[in-house]
Amino acid sequence: MSTSIPSKKRKKIFEKLKEANTAFQKIYPGDRPERQAVHTVYGGANLFKHDAAKTLGARALETFDTYAPDFLSFGKVFRLEGIEAVDQESAAAKVAEEYEKLSAEEKKKHPAHLSYQVYKKVIAKLKSEAVEDFRIDFEDGYGNRSNEEEDATAESAAKEVAKGLKKKSLPPFIGIRIKPFTEEMKERGLRTLDIFISTLVKETGGILPENFIVMLPKVTIPEQVATLVDFFEILEEELNLAVGVLKMEMMVETTQSIMDADGRNPLYRFMKASKGRCIATHFGTYDYTASCSITAKYQEMDHPVCDFAHHMTKVALAHTGIWLSDGATNTMPIGPHRGDDMTEEQLKENRETVHRAWRKGYEHIRHSLWNGFYQGWDLNPAQFPMRYAAVFAFFLESYDDAVERLKTFVEKAARATLIGDVFDDAATGQGLLNYFLRALNSGAITEEEVLVTGLTLEEIRGRSFKKILENRKA
Repeated sequence: MSTSIPSKKRKKIFEKLKEANTAFQKIYPGDRPERQAVHTVYGGANLFKHDAAKTLGARALETFDTYAPDFLSFGKVFRLEGIEAVDQESAAAKVAEEYEKLSAEEKKKHPAHLSYQVYKKVIAKLKSEAVEDFRIDFEDGYGNRSNEEEDATAESAAKEVAKGLKKKSLPPFIGIRIKPFTEEMKERGLRTLDIFISTLVKETGGILPENFIVMLPKVTIPEQVATLVDFFEILEEELNLAVGVLKMEMMVETTQSIMDADGRNPLYRFMKASKGRCIATHFGTYDYTASCSITAKYQEMDHPVCDFAHHMTKVALAHTGIWLSDGATNTMPIGPHRGDDMTEEQLKENRETVHRAWRKGYEHIRHSLWNGFYQGWDLNPAQFPMRYAAVFAFFLESYDDAVERLKTFVEKAARATLIGDVFDDAATGQGLLNYFLRALNSGAITEEEVLVTGLTLEEIRGRSFKKILENRKA
């Protein structure tokens, strides 16, 4: 069939479009397939030791054993799906024995199924890798001290990291938070960065820990990010480090990070200023709510002003490959009473205090996950149980449905499919693929539980449902 548009003209016009499409794809390459930590733990730099992850994990497990001694009490604390149907007078050991005798399909129908599965996974996580990411803090968690004291702390903290690298006691992700590059703090922030990196490199013979990161707080203008990158380049040259090895993340904790003086969202300009070195943004709940004039009582992670900032951040940075992290719950799950000779009343009050704080943090984390923020902050090891309970429950409660829907998608090669009353399309297929990758990276499901979908791990980690279908059709 003849066409009206000459091939030369068509080719010339499409060449212009190709340039634009290619430029767009460079800006928005899509989400990164690497593992993203589900939390970042913050601790004052003066307190950091090489075995901090192990110590914090032990404390978290102790708290968990004390206040959630079995899977039934655990399920009740977090009000997990199905737990209300379990006889409230039942002994956990008896229910567990009955549950273990059931077939796989029968277990799924048992009212304590989710509680049992999540409980076991939380225990395993606290024993094996309670801390995923740790930030050695020279800012709010450390405070303003004399230059001599912060110099000494920067040096000693670097030596502890070097020791942890040698003993293999560091968590999978680690880094430092320096002071902001405001006029008042820029010299101190740089000095700490210089001392820490120089000492660490000297102690390790030029080796940095895997996934090492430098966090820059309270970013308000692109020049602050660009300045940090300039100093990265100098440090790499002076210390004979590989070009580009120093990476950064920045904090969104002021209204100016969301809307600048020209009425524009500046976050992508911040990313451009980093020259590809910024890998994540973290939300500072309490600084941001304070900048919005929210009173202390209502400075919570699920406040509407935080949701607005989250959605603005998501819109500005979606598909750029930048990881997004929510902030922290500042209500600590720590009982008011101490000692070995507490009364029954004191023990009860401790239990109620911890459970109340756990539930609050659990709901905050669920709110973050619901909004598409898969990482957050923890400030105390007593918060780890609620973190992993929320993350694992979030993914596990929809696992069976997601498996069925994704298998149907793959089998029918992108033809619209009706399962029950849910109509699926290709965009939903991509959403299901994202679910499995996030669930796998978080530890909520295993590789074997991914493979039952009929996909390979390579296909899951490729992150493209469109490519999967194209390959299957071919």
